[in-house]
Amino acid sequence: MATTNTFSLLLILLTIQLSSSSAADPPISPASLCKFTPDPSYCKSLLPNQTSNVYDSARFSVRKSLSQSRKFLDLVNNYLTRRSSLTVSAIRALEDCKFLAELNFDFLSTSFQTVNTTSQTLSSVKADDIQTLFSAILTNQQTCLDGLQSTASAWSVKNGLSIPLSNDTKLYTVSLALFTKGWVPKSKTWKPRGNNRLPGFRSGRLPLKMSSKTLEVYQSVSRRKLLQADDSGVLVSDIVTVVQNGSGDFVTINDAISAAPNRSNGANGYFMIYVTAGVYEEYVNIPKNKNYLMIVGDGINQTVITGNRNVVDGWTTFNSATFVVTAPNFVAVNITVRNTAGATKHQAVAVRNGADLSTFYSCSFEAYQDTLYTHSLRQFYRECDIYGTVDFIFGNAAVILQNCNIYPRMPMSGQFNAITAQGRTDPNQNTGISIHNCVIRAADDLAAAGSTVKTYLGRPWKEYSRTVYMQNFMDDLIDSAGWQIWSGDFGLNTLYYAEYNNTGPGSDTSNRVTWSGYHVIDAVDAANFTVSNFLLGDAWLPLAGIPFSGSLV
Repeated sequence: MATTNTFSLLLILLTIQLSSSSAADPPISPASLCKFTPDPSYCKSLLPNQTSNVYDSARFSVRKSLSQSRKFLDLVNNYLTRRSSLTVSAIRALEDCKFLAELNFDFLSTSFQTVNTTSQTLSSVKADDIQTLFSAILTNQQTCLDGLQSTASAWSVKNGLSIPLSNDTKLYTVSLALFTKGWVPKSKTWKPRGNNRLPGFRSGRLPLKMSSKTLEVYQSVSRRKLLQADDSGVLVSDIVTVVQNGSGDFVTINDAISAAPNRSNGANGYFMIYVTAGVYEEYVNIPKNKNYLMIVGDGINQTVITGNRNVVDGWTTFNSATFVVTAPNFVAVNITVRNTAGATKHQAVAVRNGADLSTFYSCSFEAYQDTLYTHSLRQFYRECDIYGTVDFIFGNAAVILQNCNIYPRMPMSGQFNAITAQGRTDPNQNTGISIHNCVIRAADDLAAAGSTVKTYLGRPWKEYSRTVYMQNFMDDLIDSAGWQIWSGDFGLNTLYYAEYNNTGPGSDTSNRVTWSGYHVIDAVDAANFTVSNFLLGDAWLPLAGIPFSGSLV
């Protein structure tokens, strides 16, 4: 990995030919350019002391970002060579940082190739692609830092890692801000396109098209016939089966994932893994090279994947997940994922999703604190069940949950429930949590406890936390204030929390918090957080065959 990345970096840096300046963007001073960034003083110290335009300045910043990302990865690798002197928890935090630094190098390489070839505003779709990568880079930096800080009592974070992390984060922030200023359209030209439900789609079923051989294999193993094959459906190139009694192709899910082809695009369709009913005690990991992978189970509570990693036992929140996916264009249908560590073990993730353009349909996620880690990039969840207590839908992806059931459950004594903890750290990140047309009710254990536990819609994990609830049913478990603080007045003026046209006894906004960042919005503002606008879902969700409503319902 290190040799390949070094070669890629040298190739990119040696072949740079800056695009000519756009006549429409005359050179201006660094001070004027830096006004568009969150930290103008740092930006001014970074850029060359000469007039330039936003495109050339951004290319300078992104090129430096790419170089720094390589240096930080080398630094982390150097620490890992001394693992014999480190605690297990410190090693795990460093391994998280290495994984995230490798992703950042890849994301910056892709981003630089785009900014180096044009000095014009990009299309909405292309601009969103690159803004998403820059947003994820900042998220990866913060995740690395969070993991290091969680092990600070066991080793010194200050010995060479915290300062480079902080400096690189400031650099990446400038790159994101200048990219947003130069390449992102000032006004969106796309509009919601209404309800995009696929014809003939029924709950729990995907329309698929397969070769006759693949179809024969599927029909021979599918007892519940949860999927249907027709000429208009999603292309499936091949299928393997996971059956615990050994009668299928594989006994474990991870073995089936290892057998899936490495793909750069979906021209041949999805590689499908059909996982028959059973409880699978394994930690599933779908790495970034397994693009266009689809996992289909026999249904919620039928195909169950379970684990119990948690922070009390020395895992970071990031690597405590039972189910991890990084591969783009991933689809999961009809499975349950559990983390059974329990409330007393605090952070214990069921699913960690860092896969761009990923979808979960008709799935269930069960844990207590930090159940669903929507870590980064763009994600969509439809008709899923999410159970948890503290911050149980969290992360910094651009994510929409639509037509889902959200079940707060009974926390530990003295705790309150917070459904969301969104982690946006920069105002130029295109991230946030949009919860649309869902049902929020107490799980059975919480319902039995009556009103002894307070439940809130969310709290600001990071400074620019952004969460929107639209057209949901909220039962009476939601506290009248709606939202809870994180610590003092942290984020209360910089967050963006909004509610639109929700129903049910918990939806009354008359006694909500009075923070300047909280809003009751109208349909025009709410439309910004629909599938068609927030995720540009019209461009990619139909390929996955998942039903969705592109606009407000």
